Amino acid sequence: MNFNDNLLKPLRILLFPFSLLYALIIIIRNLFYDKRWFAGTSFNFPIICIGNLSVGGTGKSPMVIYLASVLEEKYKVAVLSRGYKRKTVGYVLANEKTSALDIGDEPMLFKNKFPGMAVAVGEERVEAIPLLLHDRPETRVILLDDAFQHRKIIAGMNILLTEYSNLFTRDWYLPTGDLRDSRQQYKRADIIVVTKCPDDISESKMNEITKEIRPFPHQQVFFSGIAYGELYHIITGEKINFDSEMEALLITGIANPAPLKKYLAEKVSSYEEIAFSDHHIFSVDDLKTIKQKYSQLPASDKIIVTTEKDAVRLFKFGKELEDLPLYILPIEMKFLSNNEMDFINKTESFINSFKLNNNNNG
Repeated sequence: MNFNDNLLKPLRILLFPFSLLYALIIIIRNLFYDKRWFAGTSFNFPIICIGNLSVGGTGKSPMVIYLASVLEEKYKVAVLSRGYKRKTVGYVLANEKTSALDIGDEPMLFKNKFPGMAVAVGEERVEAIPLLLHDRPETRVILLDDAFQHRKIIAGMNILLTEYSNLFTRDWYLPTGDLRDSRQQYKRADIIVVTKCPDDISESKMNEITKEIRPFPHQQVFFSGIAYGELYHIITGEKINFDSEMEALLITGIANPAPLKKYLAEKVSSYEEIAFSDHHIFSVDDLKTIKQKYSQLPASDKIIVTTEKDAVRLFKFGKELEDLPLYILPIEMKFLSNNEMDFINKTESFINSFKLNNNNNG
């Protein structure tokens, strides 16, 4: 279950000395890489890294999905992730029999979204990239998921995400804050995207945030929001619409469900939530708890709602979910300013700047 923010803040203040120690370790580590006392590996191949400076949900998965959907129209795209909380180790290339336990929930989500796309995981990405290119020699571009702080690889393009409600410029190091890397490392990004912005964000507010970020001449700042799709059943795929008289049970195992909860509150009469930790692996007891909680909802018109990322960890229950009104609410990233084409053109220009041999032409 999620901690109450009011209880968490005093605890985080008490842990301030540990955050100073963590900050020192991070600063020294980055200094060693900046001075090239620690070596990073670059590849003569278009690699786009999507990452952040903080822990929690800044919207990396929606960005990977957005990029993959845009780029796959012209290029053979592959996605490489670490595969957090999977039961396997080492390099794994997903196939039609792969489950979330094999590669992790986010890579499984990517594979479900793009069945024909190469999706692989590996803790050591420097070793995984050559293996991926060997297995899929037609690959034209690799998207590195959540690898900005993984400095063993020098990506050709870095896309840094920062959440509107928790900008890296106002954050502090773990465990007092959410920063897992130094704020100054934003200088390595080519593109900075402020995510999860309100739809009605003003141009003056975007200018204010851009000034606060202080982008370098080589950097461009973009603003994005969340677009929710149509509810569909986890097993049958049946689509339904929200009803203002409906009651919902929300199941989340994601880092930041706040935007989802706000959206749901606007769509139904009321909702209850069972909040699990990020990347939580659902057990049989969890499913029993969900069913019991759902049965206790007083409304006659009621459903269970979960995210696409959580759904890939629930699929394993198979037929037990067929008669359960468990619906997935998909989300997409959307640009909020009129410079989406600038973003696309910048990424495509980067890919096209590489002259690959015939074996790697898409």
